[in-house]
Amino acid sequence: MNRPVLFIDSGLGGIPYCGDFSKRNPDEEIYYIADRENFPYGPRAKEEIILILTELIEKLIKKLNPKIIVIACNTASVCALSSLRQSFAHILFVGTVPAIKPAANACKSGKIGVLGTERTIEDIHSLNIAGAGENSREIFGVAAPELVSFIEGRIDEADENEKKETVKKYIDIFRAEGVDTLVLGCTHFLFLLEEFRRQASPFIKIFDSLDGITKRIEFLLDENNSALRAGKNLKKENCILLTGTQPADSAWQNRARKMGFKLNLLNEV
Repeated sequence: MNRPVLFIDSGLGGIPYCGDFSKRNPDEEIYYIADRENFPYGPRAKEEIILILTELIEKLIKKLNPKIIVIACNTASVCALSSLRQSFAHILFVGTVPAIKPAANACKSGKIGVLGTERTIEDIHSLNIAGAGENSREIFGVAAPELVSFIEGRIDEADENEKKETVKKYIDIFRAEGVDTLVLGCTHFLFLLEEFRRQASPFIKIFDSLDGITKRIEFLLDENNSALRAGKNLKKENCILLTGTQPADSAWQNRARKMGFKLNLLNEV
């Protein structure tokens, strides 16, 4: 089936998910949508995020006719995934919900760390995701909007020492709280995944949802005798689409080139 898989985030945070899926599924057509016009999602109210995504997805369905939409943003997934599934019942959605359950299963100290946006941290506590059942654990959440901004604006220019010092201050906070498992609860943070693992070892185990999300998309594609799978050698055009009217800056141009994706404005498609 020659319909695309879409990945949506407010910026570049969902790129690791998009890239991982693309490498493992080279026949699939992929569109990555960066909602620059509404970046960042983290400080926004839940109702506002639902409205933003509902309007964006209505437009994307008309323009691109996707077979699967991946909400490649933890904040958007926690806030809006349930509502989007109700509003667009004919579309398959995959959400990047923070990997709290596997972290709870591995936790020995009784306290899980979660690093995320303001909205994600607030909603994790209100939903009490890890607070029920056999493996109930206390959540110690830290909101890090400045880390999202660092990754969005400086990740390509930052040297190894700057990355190390940026990550270390968060690891120090979680170690001081007695956390032994840490969930990276924002997709942006995967750009620093290896640094988090280096800084945390051997005291804290890092959890993310990258592999699980790719496997979930593949599961949906393979259902019903691979009915949604793209055929071999079909013409495809992977593309990054940016919302808003501003031209793409050099950072987005370089990232698209490295990924082998075309780059365009959503309004021009």
